[in-house]
Amino acid sequence: MSQNDKIKSFTELGKFLAQFSPNNTTRNTAVKHNDLFFDRFEALIELSPSHNGWFTPEQVYFAVQSWAEALTEENLRQWLSAYTEKEVAPKTVGLVLAGNIPLVGFHDFLSVLVSGHNVLVKTSSNDQKLLPFLAEYLCAVLPEFKNQITFTSGQLENYDAVIATGSNNTARYFEYYFKDKPSIIRKSRNSVAVLNGQETQEQLVALGEDIFRYFGLGCRNVSKLFVPKGYDFTRFFEAMFAYQDVIHYPKYANNYDYNKAVFLMSNFKILDNGFLTIKEDSSYASPISSVFYEYYDSIEDVKTRLETDRDLLQCIVSDHLIQGSIPFGKTQKPELWDYADHVDTLDFLLNL
Repeated sequence: MSQNDKIKSFTELGKFLAQFSPNNTTRNTAVKHNDLFFDRFEALIELSPSHNGWFTPEQVYFAVQSWAEALTEENLRQWLSAYTEKEVAPKTVGLVLAGNIPLVGFHDFLSVLVSGHNVLVKTSSNDQKLLPFLAEYLCAVLPEFKNQITFTSGQLENYDAVIATGSNNTARYFEYYFKDKPSIIRKSRNSVAVLNGQETQEQLVALGEDIFRYFGLGCRNVSKLFVPKGYDFTRFFEAMFAYQDVIHYPKYANNYDYNKAVFLMSNFKILDNGFLTIKEDSSYASPISSVFYEYYDSIEDVKTRLETDRDLLQCIVSDHLIQGSIPFGKTQKPELWDYADHVDTLDFLLNL
């Protein structure tokens, strides 16, 4: 199977996914195998909450559209052009996937296949349906993939390397269990935004996307703000009202009520707008429905802090205040070359 074959097949998958959106799902007759997959995938998206209560159709559609935008021939070729194409001796790479947001493990799945290896996937119990369906579609487009893709519900067996994602606690287990194999072990990380008070209302509304998308469950969701001393949160809260409908989702509302009650009973000082609380706290990991904030004296102090804590962070959002930061509203639409934990997955795979 040539690299060009793989690029073409994932491009076809991108075209298939591009048909699905929350308000305008439209069948494109030019897309391959729609007769077998279109209606089934639409039904799967609508039924997603029955498999995971956090996976509302709106959130799944967003993930699907994000991958549709990423899986273009231009993007795939640009991504792969950074690597020297070479024949690899195919190995079996085990994937232990998280399930906090829809299709969170797809990039690892894609990377293993384009690198020329076989993939052995253990999905999370929270996301067991979406990736196997997309794998089935890929195999219809390029039948050679059938011999390269395996899903398992039990422990990984007969693998040569592993990429495992979990919490800090499970990462310690992974590090021990997979100690004799080449591995990438991902732990918990958080994302932050650095503000200076000069942000436009449009930028602050976009920041709300970074906070509320997937209900804040992803490591790319902003859970912490750095703001200058004396910062007035009025404009921030005004911008957040664009997302007030989140409180109508019962699982989010339950977390909001619970976490707010915990803060109040602990006599913590919080600011609250009826669906989001913000609390001054030096930690990075805030609970669902809450964002922590911390005051700073100078941007240089923030730069030093973030560099010191770089292994705890996934994304930094700002208006060019921090080198390498992401624009507001873009955290949940990474490019193919934006690697989780800043570890080059494809380089790891090509050098097994």
